[in-house]
Amino acid sequence: MNNNGTICRVESKDVYVVDDKYRREIRCSLRGKFKKEFNLKKDKLFQTDIVVVGDRIIFSHNADGTGVIHTIQKRRNYLSRKAPRIKGASYRGERLEQIIASNIDNFFIISSFAEPGFNNKAIDRFLVTGESSRLNTAIVINKIDLDEDDEIMPWFQLYEEIGYKVVTTSAKMKIGIGNLHLLMKGKTNLFWGHSGVGKSSLLNALYPNLDLSIGEISEATQKGKHKTVTVTMIEPEEGTFIIDTPGIREIDPYGIRKEDLSHYFLEFKKFIPLCKYNSCTHNHEPECGVINAVISGGISKIRYESYLRILDTIEDDLYF
Repeated sequence: MNNNGTICRVESKDVYVVDDKYRREIRCSLRGKFKKEFNLKKDKLFQTDIVVVGDRIIFSHNADGTGVIHTIQKRRNYLSRKAPRIKGASYRGERLEQIIASNIDNFFIISSFAEPGFNNKAIDRFLVTGESSRLNTAIVINKIDLDEDDEIMPWFQLYEEIGYKVVTTSAKMKIGIGNLHLLMKGKTNLFWGHSGVGKSSLLNALYPNLDLSIGEISEATQKGKHKTVTVTMIEPEEGTFIIDTPGIREIDPYGIRKEDLSHYFLEFKKFIPLCKYNSCTHNHEPECGVINAVISGGISKIRYESYLRILDTIEDDLYF
């Protein structure tokens, strides 16, 4: 008998599935056909994982209580990044696509005002990743209790004016928790951010019964130490799902061409048609609508600097 479920955790060869009917976690394995198809494409490998958290699947039960996955259903969407370089992953050594999770309603970029300090360039990379995946993306600025002089307000205004929902929170003082909860209720929500920004503390403030372990901040680097070690989906209340991810140190959006990057900066869109050349990268070309908008104040110089930094990291030899 076949059953429907959702992948909630992947650990090495074990895939953990939440059964739709009984809402219980079952350890499953993949049918050999998936591994065979994956290995046959080794010289043209694009992705690092066969299945990811959030995937909808069809499986059957074994006599010992485990299961076997037969079908991986089509993903509604997914969030990915360039995987760290893996020696021998493909014959030219291209960067692979690492899919973080799939079938996401809300993508929350978790940042902090301090400890570690607010990093707008990192936020912009996360935003490009969310936009290229066509996700509903919001920004959470945590540890707002440390902002005694309201220094975060210009950043709040910048991103709100662009069109993003920005939520300021303090897990410690329980500030903004209610607003965040309203956005999450009844949805599948992915939390992603750098190590140490207080992601686990936020989740504990939202749902005290979770009792997640809290990471520490390195005194030497002022960066967080990894606490969450694998992507995990949890259901803290009926119908609301959280995909908790390990904190990361860097993020490179995957599958973006230089001529397409500007479309993932929302405020650039109305100026792109004013460019003289259709293939304009808004870097050095004459009569560029985006560059003119930066000069006239229609586009933030800070955001444009982020755009140029990301543009400079896009690799020409990636497979798409």
